[in-house]
Amino acid sequence: MIVVHHLNNSRSQRVLWLLEELGIEYDIKFYERDSKTMLAPSSLREVHPLGKSPVITDAEVTVAESGAIIEYIVDRYGNGQLIPESCTPERLRYTYWLHYAEGSAMPPLVMNLIFNRFGAGDSRANDAFIAPQIKLHFDYIEAELGKNTWFVGSEFTAADIQMSFPLELVAIQAELISSRPKIKDFIERIHARPAYKRALERGGKYDYANSI
Repeated sequence: MIVVHHLNNSRSQRVLWLLEELGIEYDIKFYERDSKTMLAPSSLREVHPLGKSPVITDAEVTVAESGAIIEYIVDRYGNGQLIPESCTPERLRYTYWLHYAEGSAMPPLVMNLIFNRFGAGDSRANDAFIAPQIKLHFDYIEAELGKNTWFVGSEFTAADIQMSFPLELVAIQAELISSRPKIKDFIERIHARPAYKRALERGGKYDYANSI
């Protein structure tokens, strides 16, 4: 059985949601962030050397990184669910958004969280780089969601699960979400999904403002 090593307020919530969408049985091992540093406990390093979440174990297999975990679960247990057929334009879009979430959308958001939490540097970095990058990416995402109901097209896929974290993270900033109705609608749609609600019940309270 898959074990999700679930750090509170982390990206591992997406893994719980994916498993609920696919109807796969799983166990959860809970970990709590340090209240001062917000870092994961050292016990997570016993699972993976970097000591970060998400990470899953499946018998003798250990998989880290959100995108890799999603690909592993969908490929091994999905039976064709939540993924477009191979060698199609939809499959290419699926792969793109699966990697875009962490590779492009998340870095400026993480920098913004760190600067706001720890007061690193001064406002010049935010004004010159962080804020313009966040605007660039989320204007782009808003435009893309204006073309289709979901990121790949008319069908919900695991790429939407992967993209949920940066969108929910930006949604806590009223000035960013108020002018982006398509992103707001997307968030409302995923929050209404029964599997999303079940994942929250199993994973516990989630606070995006305290996630890194």
